[in-house]
Amino acid sequence: MDQSPLLAGGSQKSCEPVIPPQTGEALAMIIITRPDATEEQIGHIVSRIRDWGLKAEVSRGEMRVVIGVIGPEDKIREKPLGVFPGVESVTPVLKPYKLVSYEFRGTSSKVKIGDVVLGNKDVVIMAGPCSVENEGQITTIANSIRKAGARILRGGAFKPRTSPYSFQGLGKVGLQLLAEARKESGLPIITEVMDTKDLDLVCEYADCLQVGARNMQNFSLLREVGRTRLPVMLKRGMAASIKDLLMSAEYILSEGNFNVLLCERGIRTFETMTRNTLDLNAVPVLKSETHLPIVVDPTHGIGIRQFVPAMALAAVAAGADSIMVEVHNAPELAKSDGEQSLLPAEFVDLVGRIRAVAEAVGRAV
Repeated sequence: MDQSPLLAGGSQKSCEPVIPPQTGEALAMIIITRPDATEEQIGHIVSRIRDWGLKAEVSRGEMRVVIGVIGPEDKIREKPLGVFPGVESVTPVLKPYKLVSYEFRGTSSKVKIGDVVLGNKDVVIMAGPCSVENEGQITTIANSIRKAGARILRGGAFKPRTSPYSFQGLGKVGLQLLAEARKESGLPIITEVMDTKDLDLVCEYADCLQVGARNMQNFSLLREVGRTRLPVMLKRGMAASIKDLLMSAEYILSEGNFNVLLCERGIRTFETMTRNTLDLNAVPVLKSETHLPIVVDPTHGIGIRQFVPAMALAAVAAGADSIMVEVHNAPELAKSDGEQSLLPAEFVDLVGRIRAVAEAVGRAV
């Protein structure tokens, strides 16, 4: 499938707004073209839809083209979408999450972070420390995880903490250190944005914006990151249902940014033996509900170093597109989450086992 509309945003380092679709009571329709539909007919359909002030998203398959249409319900219902030459069928998207739904695109999407594409057959590994602490720490870790097989560097410059007295991150200095680590290692970086006031600053340095679990329903922030051209990884909230996660993602896509990853990172349950309960059920369910790539974060999902590898392997077997784990070269000195961070040697071992599981289920790393 041709995913160029989704891949285009990943290489742009800009918070320049993109044009959102019309607001109001939204309706989405799926137009499926005939196998013999010509490019001229497809172009005419898309052009007419946009002339009507509606949004059109095109996905190309080997035999057919799927055109997703979204806009105000009253405007869509009055348009004769089924009369165009080359149209085989027109079907409404009945789910409350329109743009996020698998039906809207009819195929799995791909998201590009730097030069790394997520959503392909291979499993992409993201790794790095919870917090950026100093230049030596982040550069050392970046180089070690790259050699081990990681393709994206994670690290927090702004840290949401339960206690206001805990380490809150280095802010702009942390972003600058991440940029230095990217230059040294060649790895694109993903880092969290916590507040709309910091968005422009984070966009200057990041290759992908992370919206953390505590901000999953910060709708003002979701709308703002949706107006950027950078990829966004949205983490599931601690008490959020799968539907809640999908509806939050809809906020981002509704502003024009389709470069979105969904991250399962554990939810709060009655269980107290682990930090959270990693909901691996969510992976196949999300795969059936949405076209967006799925990331699993077993580090926060279980919160105990010795059990992180087992959950990472299970996530690969469940079908995750990417695994995110925390790695620290001196976890006993870490300013945050040292107890759940893998040592570099442990990470090397884990990558080898991830590769074996991926190959066993017909994938690669």
